[in-house]
Amino acid sequence: MVLLRNAGQKQINMKLVFTILCCCLGLGSVAQTDDEQKLITTLKELHQAMVKKNTVSINQQTDKALSYGHSNGWVETKADVIRNLETGKIQYDSYKEDSIVISMNGIMANARFNASIRVTMDKTTNLYQLKVLEVWVRKGNRWVLFARQAVKQI
Repeated sequence: MVLLRNAGQKQINMKLVFTILCCCLGLGSVAQTDDEQKLITTLKELHQAMVKKNTVSINQQTDKALSYGHSNGWVETKADVIRNLETGKIQYDSYKEDSIVISMNGIMANARFNASIRVTMDKTTNLYQLKVLEVWVRKGNRWVLFARQAVKQI
């Protein structure tokens, strides 16, 4: 009987250790690295710079070969993005991100997220619910946007 109790106790202890190990591994996979957090901060700063028409910041946070794709198929270059903000052709009234997922590979990273973007273009205001993919490149110790593509959520 003592042997059975010890065997049962060992089985309970192993289950407890296994449960604690699974919890720790689960928490580790949810935690973000410093690099991921820095990219999320940069991504949000860029979007707010677009709302504020801060073209100096946009220029610094985007690559010279930027390809900025919209959900309607319209693609802007870096020069187009800046010019269209400056001339008022497009105005980002609000830009909110949700469910950001970052995937990193060396100096490259992609960010996928849901976005709620209120835009005024040619004096017409629309609210877009989008799924967005952004490709970022690390240059030195900062991230710059290389490419972006959005599709409408269905």
